[in-house]
Amino acid sequence: MGSCKSPYVVLLLYVLVFFVYQSFAFGVDTNQTAKLLVDASEASGRPISETMFGIFFEEFNNAGAGGLWAELVSNRGFEAGGPNVPSNIDPWSIIGNESSLIVSTDRSSCFDRNKVALRMEVLCDSQGANSCPDDGVGIYNPGFWGMNIEKGKTYSVVLYVRSSGSINVSVSLTGSDGLQKLAAANIIASGSEVSNWKKFKVMLEAQGTNPNSRLQLTTTRKGFIWFDQVSVMPLDTYKGHGFRKDLVQLLEDLKPQFMRFPGGCFVEGAWLRNAFRWKETIGPWEERPGHFGDVWMYWTDDGLGYFEFLQLAEDLGTLPIWVFNNGISHNDQVDTASVLPFVQEALDGLEFARGNPNSTWGSLRAAMGHPEPFDLRYVGIGNEDCGKKNYLGNYLKFYSAIKRAYPDIKIISNCDGSSQKLDHPADLFDFHFYTDDAKIMSSMAHQFDHTSRSGPKAFVSEYAVTTGSLLAALGEAGFLIGLEKNSDVVEMASYAPLFSNDRRL
Repeated sequence: MGSCKSPYVVLLLYVLVFFVYQSFAFGVDTNQTAKLLVDASEASGRPISETMFGIFFEEFNNAGAGGLWAELVSNRGFEAGGPNVPSNIDPWSIIGNESSLIVSTDRSSCFDRNKVALRMEVLCDSQGANSCPDDGVGIYNPGFWGMNIEKGKTYSVVLYVRSSGSINVSVSLTGSDGLQKLAAANIIASGSEVSNWKKFKVMLEAQGTNPNSRLQLTTTRKGFIWFDQVSVMPLDTYKGHGFRKDLVQLLEDLKPQFMRFPGGCFVEGAWLRNAFRWKETIGPWEERPGHFGDVWMYWTDDGLGYFEFLQLAEDLGTLPIWVFNNGISHNDQVDTASVLPFVQEALDGLEFARGNPNSTWGSLRAAMGHPEPFDLRYVGIGNEDCGKKNYLGNYLKFYSAIKRAYPDIKIISNCDGSSQKLDHPADLFDFHFYTDDAKIMSSMAHQFDHTSRSGPKAFVSEYAVTTGSLLAALGEAGFLIGLEKNSDVVEMASYAPLFSNDRRL
């Protein structure tokens, strides 16, 4: 791995900022004259790893679903209410009343891994005594606290439909009350065309701007209509790969040297049944079952999956660091004697990322449009699991299997090696630290002063002063000075969280 000399100008700025922080925090007389001598010669600094500063992405606070991932529809497959029917379809809502339509869910979808679909029984008709309102009846989706629709932009609407007869469905983007029409088109099909599930794709060009918009599906024709896998994506995404261009630009500007993903506690789950499992997140988006992230308490359809994370890292020109579940969640865990299926899942994930396009899992990557392997060199075995009953035993199973198959992969342990050497093999150890006190964070600058220089390197993958303020920023700056001072043992660092959708609060 290459290295570069310490960025002395930045370091000097950190030092000056740190002294300002000390003045505020400890009541130093700011009128007092002080003399600061800085040695900026090459001999005074330690080489800093080229991978020192990067980013950590976790599906937390709707950072991905409703954030970085450009999908505008929330609960697009109607699966968020659970597999049993009838179920809750939030945030979908009804346009009309009980005399005009009945909406429910059933298990009639054409997708094997997500069987729930929405059934709409339209009781009114285009004419007669029980005629529908002029604008029709149906359903709408406000997205993640309102869809941001912008004038002149084109949006791709995809939906799967079947019906008991012919259909004439209006697909429109409107204001939050349904009155402002921003874009609209009609799907017209004969009964024979939609007697079985059929995919429709409509391009809508917005004629106006509204940051609090919604998608509407309406009709004035009596009968039964089923909908499933309804998606709205802006046509213009980052490099055509499904990410919001404005948010990825912010990441580009950081010039990150690595990207750790997808968590965090999101990887573990409160229970294993709700952990992030990479095999459920690849392939066509319509076929992904999605899952309930029970740590952060919201549904994700997993359109932003393992492949997309790897693609984003490549697009940013940064190294991916994949953290996978090691058979341990917050509340349950797999015994070491039974963990081999999880080990195989990790090996399969490495083959998906790095394998030959003719290999079992590499061929699936190639089928998704990426025949060349991704540059995956780092993996984290679990997240914050050190000390749990089965962690060490499970870890060693993963470590041995991965090193045997991929000896060049750098493996990250959950256990803290900053104060004492690890009792197990690792290339790096993970270090996390959160506090609401800026002074405590600043004092952590010395955490690695006495760390063994002969053991694994430190990966400070999560840190933050959780109260946002100038002092919080200065406390973190003081901590970073300590990391740079110990750059011979600290190889990587990233703060958390990366994104938060404030509308959810």
